[in-house]
Amino acid sequence: MHPPARKDYVSVTFGEQSGGKYNNSKQLRRRSCWRKWKQLSRLQRSLALFALVLLLVFGMTSYPAVHQHFRGLVDVDEERGAAAGLPHPPRVLQEPVKVQPEVPLRPEPPLLPSQSPMKRPQKRGPPVLLGRQEKRENMSGPLLAGVGGGRGQEEKKNKESNDKGVEPVIRGAGIEADKPIDDPEAGNSKESSPALPIEKTPKEMETFRLEGVRESFRHAWRGYKEFAWGHDELKPISKTYAEWFGLGLTLIDALDTMWILGLKEEFAEAREWVSTELSFNKNVDVNLFETTIRILGGLLSTYHLSGDPMFLEKATDIGSRLMPAFKTPSKIPYSDVNIGKGTAHPPRWTSDSTVAEVTTIQLEFRELTRLTHDQQYQDAVGEVARQVHQLEGKQDGLVPMFINTNSGQFTRQGIFTLGARADSYYEYLLKQWIQGGKKEHQFLEDYLQAIEGVKKNLLQKSSPSGLTFVGELSHGQFSPKMDHLVCFLPGTLALGAHHGLPDDHLELARLLMETCYQMYAQMETGLSPEIVHFNTHQGSTRDVEVKPADRHNLLRPETVESLFYLYRFTKDPKYRDWGWEILQSFNKHTKVSTGGYTSINNVRDPDFPLPRDKMESFFLGETLKYMYLLFSDDLDLISLDRYVFNTEAHPLPIWPSEPKE
Repeated sequence: MHPPARKDYVSVTFGEQSGGKYNNSKQLRRRSCWRKWKQLSRLQRSLALFALVLLLVFGMTSYPAVHQHFRGLVDVDEERGAAAGLPHPPRVLQEPVKVQPEVPLRPEPPLLPSQSPMKRPQKRGPPVLLGRQEKRENMSGPLLAGVGGGRGQEEKKNKESNDKGVEPVIRGAGIEADKPIDDPEAGNSKESSPALPIEKTPKEMETFRLEGVRESFRHAWRGYKEFAWGHDELKPISKTYAEWFGLGLTLIDALDTMWILGLKEEFAEAREWVSTELSFNKNVDVNLFETTIRILGGLLSTYHLSGDPMFLEKATDIGSRLMPAFKTPSKIPYSDVNIGKGTAHPPRWTSDSTVAEVTTIQLEFRELTRLTHDQQYQDAVGEVARQVHQLEGKQDGLVPMFINTNSGQFTRQGIFTLGARADSYYEYLLKQWIQGGKKEHQFLEDYLQAIEGVKKNLLQKSSPSGLTFVGELSHGQFSPKMDHLVCFLPGTLALGAHHGLPDDHLELARLLMETCYQMYAQMETGLSPEIVHFNTHQGSTRDVEVKPADRHNLLRPETVESLFYLYRFTKDPKYRDWGWEILQSFNKHTKVSTGGYTSINNVRDPDFPLPRDKMESFFLGETLKYMYLLFSDDLDLISLDRYVFNTEAHPLPIWPSEPKE
């Protein structure tokens, strides 16, 4: 027997690693990486994460450029392929561009700041002194540029609101995205508009611009009616309202504007609200000055224009409720009145009133006396005027900004300005003289002395362009600061010259009008800031400087007001052109698509003007009214030989030679 065959082999046994099977799975590898990550120090992990974030940000920012680069390479390759006869995918053709004959530029449609494709280079503005033709030739985008006084209380209200954080600053939201009113000089009207020739007759131009103002008013009124009806002010971006006194300020301020513009339907709606809803029997504090010029003045003016006695009844009601303000030891009125309780008081922080406030209520109360035969109104404001006329503390006819209601004396003396808190004192000197039939010579004397004081102490020229401007005087030191409010002065000077005052007043008005226009033209938005500082040193490269805190525009009327007077008395068409530029700038940078216009915070940035979400009542009461009258050739619409405007642009009649029976 053979033994069984022997199998030759080698047996090798591998021991298990760590008591388990070998595993090269993804899960184990992830655990290993996580272990290594955890072994790193906190600093090492932070640096690694930071580097990763940097790479991610770099990739995101460089992607458009790389993408554009490769698109360019593809385009080049396609062009080369086409040259070599190689096929390539067909492109979608864009609509062919129609070639238009060269015409002057018109304003571009306003874009939301968030829609701006890129920040356009700005060639307008300082240091170059801009003229209308020069601007159109040098601008890269459309150049849009070019309101009466007594806005001291408005300044105070805005400051208080800002301190309390009432006004939100909304960055670019809601600005009108539709096309602005087309410039007739460009010959490019909207397709829906009737075709007009490029060269228009004066009558066609007048009609076109007047309709442009009406459309702006309708747009503003539409927003007020929808979102703020019966309330004081519209907040057009947030689509709500703000209350100051709760008396429908915007509606009352706009009554005579609607009448003048011929907006009968809108006027009828507003008249119905005043008749049925407006009540002054409210437990509310109102400012004497603002209530007088806006509400009392607006109701009196509308009564004269419409002949409706309801407006006189309302005016008499509010006038009588304001009288407790004059019950002070000095007869200088308090600033605030509770029209429901019949009490009055000064501001919480002082017993002073501003000079502009107590001397810019005379036109209205004097007229109320003439209409009602109640002498108390004229006696009260006449006593204020008499005391201020006799007070010491003036300098060459210029008055300080504050007056004490207890002592009746000027306070905080040594500061002289034609800006906030003093401006309309000078305006009402001239206008009371005109209103009373040029018989009250103390007003004329004070006015003429004050204008000479302005020339002597406040007038200087800027460098390098030699713009004539009105600065301020503080304890003997001149400051080249000029408020936009001062731009009431060219119009007031021209009005005085029209009524027989020296011819050099009109010449000074022309010079100051140019300066006020440049305050618009040299800003990137074509809108003036609230305050400017002029350079006076030789070698300066720009005339105008604007501090960051002064760059806001509140839709003020002073410049447009003066343009109206200057055109009415000189017939120089440039004043109309400047006014049209200002209207276009309002449409481009302040118009809100859902209705209304908004103040803005930065006139130096056309892409991000920072809307303030507020439409002041004087935009409808003054700015658009003066704009309409500027473009109207109807001298009898509001004849300056029969009417005098109060500081809120409400026309009141010049008294006849004989007292009214």
